[in-house]
Amino acid sequence: MKTAILRKRSGFTLMETVIAIGVLAVLLTAFMYVFGPAMAGIRKSINVQEADRLASTLERELGTLRSGQQSGDIKTGFDKAFEWVKKSNDPSNALCIYQYRGDPGKQRSDGTLEPVVRSSNGVAGRDFVVQPILRRMSDPQFSKDLEAVEGPVFVVKCTQLVYEKGSGLITGAEGEVRDMQEGTPVGSPDDYKDAVIAFSADFYSMPANSSQFFMSETFKKKFRSSGKPVFSRNLAVRR
Repeated sequence: MKTAILRKRSGFTLMETVIAIGVLAVLLTAFMYVFGPAMAGIRKSINVQEADRLASTLERELGTLRSGQQSGDIKTGFDKAFEWVKKSNDPSNALCIYQYRGDPGKQRSDGTLEPVVRSSNGVAGRDFVVQPILRRMSDPQFSKDLEAVEGPVFVVKCTQLVYEKGSGLITGAEGEVRDMQEGTPVGSPDDYKDAVIAFSADFYSMPANSSQFFMSETFKKKFRSSGKPVFSRNLAVRR
């Protein structure tokens, strides 16, 4: 008889189980409420630091004319910077900046290193070096680099800084470069009279770093409604 009574009292009742689950749910909700914003802040801080390191790469690469980048009005590094800044708000001409694993023993025709795919084993500094680079999304080398990319890929939207009397330098209109003296839009780098183009660069971290993502409609939607940048910097390129 005692054995039967003990067996009947063992375990939890349905009501006790429901209460325990409810208490656990409340605790998890409170945990996410307290620590969720902190984790988001840490991730954002990491992205900002990453973009900050790549800002100098953006400025350098805009003024560097690599093999295969000459076309039409682009004859010098300054011509390239003029065109890339002007058209960077168009998703088909999106500027992508990132770091990738490069093979120190193999150089491509444009002077960059051949990518070492992420699945390959190797020792950093010996078998590969991490290289920062800026490319247009339309560059055929971009999809190859994505196979060896390290960390996030940033899209950079550039807008010229123009002078306004009484206000100083302000952000101009997307998709155009203006003459700093006359204030009129300039169609080609040859018609731009000044020696410097000052611009604001907004960095946006992309949610994926695969070729499929950048070739999809999802990327175009993300590009057009990118929201607040994770990082912004005023930069300049010189003739």
